[in-house]
Amino acid sequence: MNDVITTVVFDIGNVLIEWNPEHLYRRLIPDTAERTDFLQNVCNMNWNLQQDLGRSWAEAVDTLCVLHPDKADLIAAYSDRWHEMIPGEVAGTRQILQELQETDIPLFAVTNFSNEKFAECLVRFPFLKTSFVDIVVSAEERLIKPDPRIYQVLFERNDLKPGACFFIDDSEANVEAARKVGMEAHHFLEASTLRQDLCKRGLLAN
Repeated sequence: MNDVITTVVFDIGNVLIEWNPEHLYRRLIPDTAERTDFLQNVCNMNWNLQQDLGRSWAEAVDTLCVLHPDKADLIAAYSDRWHEMIPGEVAGTRQILQELQETDIPLFAVTNFSNEKFAECLVRFPFLKTSFVDIVVSAEERLIKPDPRIYQVLFERNDLKPGACFFIDDSEANVEAARKVGMEAHHFLEASTLRQDLCKRGLLAN
């Protein structure tokens, strides 16, 4: 018999706030092929994930500038102008978050994020500080999704049963990992389909 869903767990990036390096680098590198090469072979996702695992941005930028001195300004911009990659909130999910709060459903978050940038986002998006009982930040734990151990941090720190949790993430790999540790999960694409899933499960009113 399945547990009753009592708790909702959000990802943050590209579920609640939009993040895409293209927003910045379209301005810095207008040529599409050159920009793609830079984001795939210089400031790529594997390099960025090291900050989500706790590496400082100063070390990250310095390390890459040694390897690519001709691109030092572009590399530094990834940190210095990071907020230009975040145009704002993802349409519709903040409203869903508020509606869940109003029904007194306990809300949590598990996010892959650097400590430095997450602290800045808490200032820029104050609702992140007031919406959740607890936020598990990858850089603090030195664990990143889809590593199942980061979900265990959430469960153990907050005395949660996995089967009572409904998890929302834009990464299919993270969603599959959540299901494997026992959570119900939703692969986020847009707010309207998330709303439908929450209503179907009785977590939001139709």
